[in-house]
Amino acid sequence: MVGRLFSNTPSGYQALLVWMEKHTGESTGELHCVVEVTGIYHEGLAYALHEAGAWVSVVNPAQMRDYAKSLGTRTKTDKKDALVIARFGATQQPRQWQPEPPEIRQLKALIARLEAVKQDTQRELNRLEKAQVTQASAEVLTSIETVHQQLDTERVLLETLINEHIDQHPGLKQDRALLESIPGVGPVISQHMVALLRSRSFDAASQCAAFLGLVPVQHESGSSLRGRSRLSKAGNAQLHAKLYMAAIVAKRHNPDIKIQYERLLRHGKPRMSALCAATRKLVHICFGVLKHQTPYLPQVT
Repeated sequence: MVGRLFSNTPSGYQALLVWMEKHTGESTGELHCVVEVTGIYHEGLAYALHEAGAWVSVVNPAQMRDYAKSLGTRTKTDKKDALVIARFGATQQPRQWQPEPPEIRQLKALIARLEAVKQDTQRELNRLEKAQVTQASAEVLTSIETVHQQLDTERVLLETLINEHIDQHPGLKQDRALLESIPGVGPVISQHMVALLRSRSFDAASQCAAFLGLVPVQHESGSSLRGRSRLSKAGNAQLHAKLYMAAIVAKRHNPDIKIQYERLLRHGKPRMSALCAATRKLVHICFGVLKHQTPYLPQVT
């Protein structure tokens, strides 16, 4: 296998396209390119390959690790990783990646920035509390309060930009309204779920729940060794936590989730397990209202 390093820049992408055509003898439109997810650093390449006409597959690193283990691969180098990825593409034929619509990409960027600002705001509040307890100087307190006010102003601005962005796109606006018809789903969850469900093609609600890490993982060996099941650690931890808090509200006000939660408790399930099931149920309902484009209707009477 012939290998070469390219810079992760537009010029590097163009050099890669020329190199691939030269060494394969095929046009870009006839090539199947497999890209491993690396945070955000794979996105530029994936978009460049897609726009050039290549068939692009974007694969999860955990999937690649498992595949490498199945081959008995122990050594980890860039060259060995490239060989494993190439073999995975040739033998497993991963499905084609489709880029997100521009309005979804922009929405996700705005939401990510808002979450970062919220985290910075909380850090400043923590610093303020510490400074007050330790009786820091007035200058230190003023500095922290100034930064906190600036961050809070930015938070309000970003929330406005997100709402305006959604309002400017009829499809996103309708999706948000449908999601907010679900008891337990407010503005924050609706924004996150619109961004998630419109950025990926899930065939079923169970796939979405699994992607978010809301499916139980069983530990069992033979007939004697059994461990307590737990939720998968996959998915976005921040969104997971927000959905969990939404489920706490939903188990009181959403009739479908309430009856499921109470039934599980009657059957002896721990409250935490019942609440995890409520979180998963909430995701299923979100998936359903967007798939069918109909407001929430309780399934129980």
